[in-house]
Amino acid sequence: MTTVDHHNADTRPLMTIAEVAEHLGVNVRHVRRLVQERRIPYFKWGRLLRFDTAEINRWLAHHHVDPRSR
Repeated sequence: MTTVDHHNADTRPLMTIAEVAEHLGVNVRHVRRLVQERRIPYFKWGRLLRFDTAEINRWLAHHHVDPRSR
């Protein structure tokens, strides 16, 4: 008999807007503005917003700016 892993990459839990705000070190209002401007990846079910941790981390990496070398 095989067991099923319910915590694989396809079923990882999604973050709430408050969790994303904490992860980014900003307030919820700022995250809501990013969502409104469609500048951050998110899922929407009715009025609920949810965020995939891996997508948020990729989004952060994409917006990383390396310091200039002299």
